[in-house]
Amino acid sequence: MILFIADLHLCPERPDITAAFRRFMQEEAPKAERLYVLGDLFETWIGDDDDSPFNREIADLFKDNAAKGVAQYFIHGNRDFLLGKRFAGSAGLTLLPEEAIVDLYGTPALIMHGDSLCTQDVAYQAFRKKSRSRFWQWRMQLLPLWLRRRIARNYRARSQAANAMKSASIMDVTPAEVDKVMARYRVGLLIHGHTHRPARHPLEAGERIVLGDWYEQGSVLQVTPDGIRLESRPFEKSA
Repeated sequence: MILFIADLHLCPERPDITAAFRRFMQEEAPKAERLYVLGDLFETWIGDDDDSPFNREIADLFKDNAAKGVAQYFIHGNRDFLLGKRFAGSAGLTLLPEEAIVDLYGTPALIMHGDSLCTQDVAYQAFRKKSRSRFWQWRMQLLPLWLRRRIARNYRARSQAANAMKSASIMDVTPAEVDKVMARYRVGLLIHGHTHRPARHPLEAGERIVLGDWYEQGSVLQVTPDGIRLESRPFEKSA
C-alpha cells in the first residue's frame, strides 16, 4: 500500500488536526510500504533550527514509522519550503524535488505540491519565484528566530487577506499548465495538493488527482495493486 497526504497545515493552535495526524501515523501509516507528503505539512516553517516541542513531536512520529520500515518522502509546499535536510534527517524523511516521477505498481505518476500549476495567480507566482531562490532563503535563515516567527505571522495574515479577494478560478490550477507538465513528463497520472479541492479529474491524457486539506477532516489517497481510492478521515469529536 502506498499513501499520499498533503495540506495538513499542522500548528499548535489546531490540536484537532494534530490528533488526527497522530492517529493516522500510529494506526494507518505503519501498514504502508511508502508514504508521500506533498507539501504544506506545517502551517509555517521558518527553519530547521526551530526545535520546538511541537516540531520534535511531529518528527518523532515520522521517525517511529521509519524504524518500522516505512519509506517516507516529502515535497515542499508553499508554507514549508524552508524545511531542510536537518529536519528531514531527524524525521526519517527523504526530500524530493518539486516535481517527481514515482512508480505506483507499474503505473508512472507525476507528483508535486501543485502551486506551480496555478499560473493565473500572478502575484503568488512572483513571490514563489523569489522565495525559492537560494539567495533569498540564505538571507532569511540569517535572521534571528524571533524575527522569522514575526515575519511568518505577518505573511500568513497578508496571504489570507489577499486570497479572500481572489476569484476561485485564479486560485485553481490552469488546465493548459496541467496538460503541459504531463506532456513534458509523458505521464497519464498527476497527483498534487495545494488547491484544497479533493477530486479525481479525468483528462484526455489520463487523470489528475487532487488531495484534500486537513482543516475539517483528514484526506488520504490510498494506492494498492487493486486500484486508487481518495478518502476522508473524520476528526474525533473529542480531539
